[in-house]
Parts: sequence; C-alpha cells; structure tokens
Amino acid sequence: MPEQQHVFGVILAGGGGTRLWPKSRNTTPKQFLKLTGKDTMVQVAAMRLTKLVPWDKIIVVTNTLYVDAIRNQLPQIPPANIIAEPEKRDTALAMLTGALYAMSQDPDAVVINGASDHVITDEKEFCRVMEAAVEIATDKKNLVAVGITPTRPDTGFGYIKIGDHLRKTKAGLAVFKVDSFTEKPNATTARAFLSTGKYFWNANMYVWSAQAIQHAFEKFMPELYTLTAELPKLNVQDFHQALPKIYQKATAISIDYAISEKADNLLLIPGDFGWNDVGDWKVVYELGQKDLAGNVTISDGESVKSLCINSENNLIHTDGRLIGMIGINDLIIIDTPEILLIVPKGRSQDVKKLVERLKEEGKKEYL
Repeated sequence: MPEQQHVFGVILAGGGGTRLWPKSRNTTPKQFLKLTGKDTMVQVAAMRLTKLVPWDKIIVVTNTLYVDAIRNQLPQIPPANIIAEPEKRDTALAMLTGALYAMSQDPDAVVINGASDHVITDEKEFCRVMEAAVEIATDKKNLVAVGITPTRPDTGFGYIKIGDHLRKTKAGLAVFKVDSFTEKPNATTARAFLSTGKYFWNANMYVWSAQAIQHAFEKFMPELYTLTAELPKLNVQDFHQALPKIYQKATAISIDYAISEKADNLLLIPGDFGWNDVGDWKVVYELGQKDLAGNVTISDGESVKSLCINSENNLIHTDGRLIGMIGINDLIIIDTPEILLIVPKGRSQDVKKLVERLKEEGKKEYL
C-alpha cells in the first residue's frame, strides 16, 4: 500500500481495570499483567501493531506513573514516542495528543488507534481490516470506526448502528455510514439490536488521518483544538514540555462524546477477528488454557502452581504459592501478597463493588 509509509500506531495505555482487582491496581493496571500468556497485555498489543507499522512509528499515550513500566516492557519503542499524560483527561485528549504527535513527525500521518488491554485471536484478519480502514482514512476526509461484529447480546459494551452501505474497499470489506451510537443497553435492547444486523460493538477502535481528527476537534471541541493547535509545529522536546499546561486546562471527555457522536463523516468497517476487551476475571477464564477438569491456572512468574482434586472449572491466579483445592467448582481465586480474592465465576463483574467499598473507606493501600 503506498499510503503505508504514513501510518502510525497509537496505543492508549493510561487506564485501570477495577474488575480485574486485586491484580489490576493503581500501580500495576491490567495492561501490565500477563493474563493470556507469557507477555503482558501491552506487549501483545504493541507486537500486534508491528505487523502494520515499524516500532519507531508506534506511539504510546500513558500516565506519568507508567512511563518507566512502558519503557521497561517495550524497549523497542523510541523513548520520545512515549507520551506522559500529566493528568487523566479521558480518551478524547489522549487520542488527539497521539495523533498530533504523529502529525509533528509526518504532516500526512494516518493513525491506527489501539487499546493496550484487548485480546485479538485472529491477527491476520485484524491486519486486513486495519489496512482497509487506512485505505479509507487516507483521503483525509473521513474518520473510520472499526465496529466489532457482535457474537452475543452483551450489555457491557456500547453499540454503533450503521446506516447506508457506501462502497467496498480493495480487499472487499464493506464500508457503511455511521447512523448512531448507544451506550451500554439493557439485555432486551441488546437482543433487539442483534436481531436487526445493523449494530456493532464499539471497541473505541478508530483509524483517521491526523489532519481529519484535528479538523473534527476544531469543529466540535474548539476549546481542545485551540489548546493543542500548536503541538504539531513543535519539536519533540517542546511537544512533551507543552503538555502539562494543556492538560491542566483541558476538559475530561471521551472520544465518543466529543467527536464520534457528532461527526457526519464517520464511517464504519465491520471487524470480526476474535476481539475481547478482557473486562473481568470470567473473561480471563474463558480465554485461558484449560486442563482436563476445566481449570485455568496462571501466574505472573515462570512457574504455575496449583493442585486440584475433584475441582472443576476454576480460575486460579497464583503469586508463586502453591494453591490447593478440594471439591471446589466454578470459583475465581486470585492470590497476591496483600490480598486474596475468592468469588463465584458468575459474579466476576461484582469485583468492582469491592473496589468501590475500599475507595469509600479510604483504604488506598489496597487500590
């Protein structure tokens, strides 16, 4: 693809993951955990992007607290490409900052936005879809969302409704006009959505030219546009030094509320490549390698230690200690030096309630 030379990858790696507590904590959020194999989530995300762009065109937008962790886990990425957000301002400013940094390196930059904590099982298809999205975004007129083909009426995701079918890409992928966005629906609504065939999961997976997204902010979020307008003109050092003042003044808002729900040039390409956002421990179990009894045992260390007798369909995350189980089924057991979590697999979404209680009680040492 001739446009490939202008493509950058931006990884957002500043978030948390309270439903994966107590492994995911303020100091070690889920992108730095080994949940699906020998590599951490952010390492997997970066290596996946290298199938589309070289290491020196991968940009990571993260929190100031996590810069050292990113450098340690991804030494192939140039240090200047690791952007430290001095304050959390949600996804709109993070994505804009990543795009403007790419624009400072190449005025014709096209950006593939990716998360640091998603699982994708069919990377070949992922690359095919992203290359198609780049093809569309290179015109600098349209913003492109990759909508995930839903496999179930899930209430944990937002949905994107498609409108008219516009054309096909060179690879034969359909391109649709985006009709509307819906935040997380109830179960009845989600089932109704799936029955129409017109709804896709919103994975915040966007591809756009830096010029197009900057213009969108100029139109729909002029205050953020004004704050950041000079960034693409700065050298690398000045770019980084300019961020604290910008973030201090900036509004915290998601990219969907700021741009996606307002833009009239947003298109969608369906993606069906085994995507999962690893939102809770039950998902980790479903993705894990199971033994003959259906148990999944994982560890941050090299050795994986559990001993199960008459115990089935459990998730065991060890911290180096041997965990023994007798007659235990369908549980999640997460062992850390300070905290032991035990929860029925069917209630894994409720882990966030423990985190909320700890916040209410001011027990920051456990967060």
